[in-house]
Amino acid sequence: CFVHNILVIKNFGCMTSKAQLIEKFYTAFSKLDHVTMNSCYSDDIVFFDPVFGLLKGNEVKYMWEMLCKNANDFSLTFADITDLDEEYSTCKWVATYTFSKTGRRVVNTIKANMRFADGKIIEHSDGFSLHQWSKQALGITGVLFGWNSFFQNKIKNSAKRNLLKFIESKT
Repeated sequence: CFVHNILVIKNFGCMTSKAQLIEKFYTAFSKLDHVTMNSCYSDDIVFFDPVFGLLKGNEVKYMWEMLCKNANDFSLTFADITDLDEEYSTCKWVATYTFSKTGRRVVNTIKANMRFADGKIIEHSDGFSLHQWSKQALGITGVLFGWNSFFQNKIKNSAKRNLLKFIESKT
């Protein structure tokens, strides 16, 4: 077993292959290495988060590529990798970056849940407060309207449009 300075394993045993894969994924993300990140996923990966919604397969991989290539002043930490059972693990991670549209600093605290099969991540969901994110990223507009589902849908639709444009430019 080895100890990583930002990694805490709750079961205090040797790292499982799932924990090693999570560490590989987030270490690569901290270096904005989307190729290594995406190598941790199965080809039919299913992903969900509050901004992009449900993505599948190459959509997920293009999302990470887009986010890595567009990142400004980015840093990432992760901790508390926990095996929930034979298939599922969870961890916490924090992304700190400058939101490009507003130039505002964002510190987004996220809880990831992942499902594994055949040595790959087959399902990945990230949970965080879209309202908290919008307050940081959008300032007073996010403070006033970030709780509103209509406003949140505008954020989601914009993110999805940006992803579709990115995918179009790559294919």
